[in-house]
Amino acid sequence: MDLIIVESPSKAKTIAKYLKGKYKVDASGGHVRDLPEKTLGVKITSNFEPKYEITPSKKDVIKRLTAEARKAGKVYLATDPDREGEAISWHLQTVLGLDENGENRIEFNEISPSAVQKALASPRKINYNLVDAQQARRVLDRLVGYKLSPLLNNRIQSGLSAGRVQSVALRLIVDREREIQAFVPDEYWTFSAILQDRQTKYQPFKATYQLKKNGESIGKELAEQVEEKVKNGTFKVTKVKKGVTKQHAPAPFTTSSLQQDASNKFSMTSPEIMLVAQHLYEGMDVGGDHIALITYIRTDSVRVSQEAQDNALEFIKNEYGADYVPAKPNHYATKKGAQDAHEAIRPINLSVTPASVKSSLDKKHYNVYKLIYDRFVASQMAEAQYNTMQIECDSSGYIFKASGKAMLFAGYTAAYQEVVKEEEEDASALFPPVEEGDILNLNSLTKEQKFTRPPLRYTDASLVKVMEEKGIGRPSTYASIISVLTKRRYVEKDGKYMVPTEVAYKITDMLLKYFTDIMDVGFTARMEDDLDKIEDGGCDWHKIISDFYPSFAEKLKTASTDGDEMTDVLCEKCGSPMIRRLGKYGKYLACSNYPACSNIVSEAEVEISEIRCPKCGANMVVKSGKFGKFLACPNYPECSSILPIDAKITEEKCKECQGTMLLKKGKYGEFLECTKCGAKRPLSGEKNEKTEGVCPDCGKPMRRMRSKTGKIYYGCTGYPECKFLSWDAPTGSKCPKCGAFLVKRSGKVRCSGKDCDYTEELPQDES
Repeated sequence: MDLIIVESPSKAKTIAKYLKGKYKVDASGGHVRDLPEKTLGVKITSNFEPKYEITPSKKDVIKRLTAEARKAGKVYLATDPDREGEAISWHLQTVLGLDENGENRIEFNEISPSAVQKALASPRKINYNLVDAQQARRVLDRLVGYKLSPLLNNRIQSGLSAGRVQSVALRLIVDREREIQAFVPDEYWTFSAILQDRQTKYQPFKATYQLKKNGESIGKELAEQVEEKVKNGTFKVTKVKKGVTKQHAPAPFTTSSLQQDASNKFSMTSPEIMLVAQHLYEGMDVGGDHIALITYIRTDSVRVSQEAQDNALEFIKNEYGADYVPAKPNHYATKKGAQDAHEAIRPINLSVTPASVKSSLDKKHYNVYKLIYDRFVASQMAEAQYNTMQIECDSSGYIFKASGKAMLFAGYTAAYQEVVKEEEEDASALFPPVEEGDILNLNSLTKEQKFTRPPLRYTDASLVKVMEEKGIGRPSTYASIISVLTKRRYVEKDGKYMVPTEVAYKITDMLLKYFTDIMDVGFTARMEDDLDKIEDGGCDWHKIISDFYPSFAEKLKTASTDGDEMTDVLCEKCGSPMIRRLGKYGKYLACSNYPACSNIVSEAEVEISEIRCPKCGANMVVKSGKFGKFLACPNYPECSSILPIDAKITEEKCKECQGTMLLKKGKYGEFLECTKCGAKRPLSGEKNEKTEGVCPDCGKPMRRMRSKTGKIYYGCTGYPECKFLSWDAPTGSKCPKCGAFLVKRSGKVRCSGKDCDYTEELPQDES
């Protein structure tokens, strides 16, 4: 039996159902090889060749797939139809030992029986241009991220990261916020006049005038002058324009437009939208059946297949009528620079209506499917038509304007409604049939003070839109970029709007200072063009990297050593001159003989603690870290001892290693912990402990303690020499009946023996 390998189990389930047991279908779970996590993994001196490793979590997957491949007649690699999918197929081909020139790669834009069968009928070789384009992106991102992140961690704070595309997107958000902060509003006034024909035959209508000057504020005094003139003047119709306008149907969804529309209509985040869309693409349980609902979701093309278009036109004719079918089928131009490798996002089968699957899907999956379904149907429908009317009226030299429209033919709007802009909400009706030269009555006049507004902060939708417009990233990366910015807390959400955090400004400013090219929007877009050239076979990916890296490495060196100053101070370890440097905690001296000698000495003013280092005896100093202030030994790195800021050193010694004991507070009270070996034990001494009862083994007092669940129990104060424990306080006496020790329980003295029922009353002073 032949084997088909896909990425996800859900996709495997869908395809297996379509093939009805004729093929074995299994999933790799995405990439099985990648660059190592803890090392660069790129051989800079060997033409930037990547050093791939098997992902640790995928060892069992590879073992299973290898066994299945050996038994299979033929192995088909059916990963996603894009660069990433092609790279996954190549990695699978390599680890499974398949022929590198074998025709075992299949792809399909939709997961349907016909598409799968068609793909199986025409397998091809791995497209190594696509693989190289993905490798180039991966290596570029690794070089930038792996080299820049330590710089940020050293100069700003720990736990930061940078990325070739991520950091540019962050710059957009920071620049917008600074634009908002620098914005100075201008005052202006709006006048709303309710007008009516003098014969009062028709309904009154509203016309507006804005008192506004470019870059200047309009004061209340001038506004009142205008108001007085208009109130006492006449309104004469100077212009009437009537017509019929046509509004073309919108194109079917790309990855970007889907994210924008779903975000605006359902307030979903981009990562959330893409996750839901992925489920719809791979297949879901619908009415007892497992089917895929939409085509491939990572695309920047608005193209649809001829078959899909023909089916849509037939559906529209039957569902809406012949009038809703356009005279010529709608075709849309894909924007310049788009890869156009796949169709637009559309439903696979129009007979699977949103209404028919509503009961099987949750709200989010239903909303996204209906949005995609309606948008595709609308994209193939006739234009919407409107009667329009525009009126201009003169009053004392001030031109009041009114415009409106009324639907003449619904067209595509019968299937899909676009988000209405605020300024269009008041223009949804036609006005009375006035003519040029008519004199109108003023029923009322309202003036309103307003101020110009700063630009809006970015939302998921608007950020994706501008990234697409500027060529930053690709459809497959928009959601992941936004996800990283949010997860790392470089941005916070104020409602749906993105607000940069303090660290975002620091990261942006530092990278702009030293890496102007990487932070340049145009540079990032040009790099995406270069990756497209690699995909098309017009450029060697090694050259792209080799052209980029030398300049980057030089800038990195400058950024790392900026502010360094050679001093006359000699290293106490090796005698080499010390270099004065600036780090996130201030100035420090570092040995110039690094990495042979890693000696560093702090030069910053530090707060000296009275607490002595438990390991070397030096007075500890106060430092600040990711989680606040802490105590550190000044003799680092010889002594790396650290303590909590509120640490309390006791005079007691550890019974295990004679180390210094530290007083700490835990969930169940105070305890002692050794600073050397980490051994823990309860407090000792009458002052610090509550005792009750007498140990039947050694005669020492029993310590009252509390378990993790909060239950009281008793332990011997002679621990660890005596390890006696009891849930009840022992009295120190023996049972006269059976000889077991007596305990206090439920207000009486009772025998601890399970089979003994001896009891006696508590002494008077204890009752």
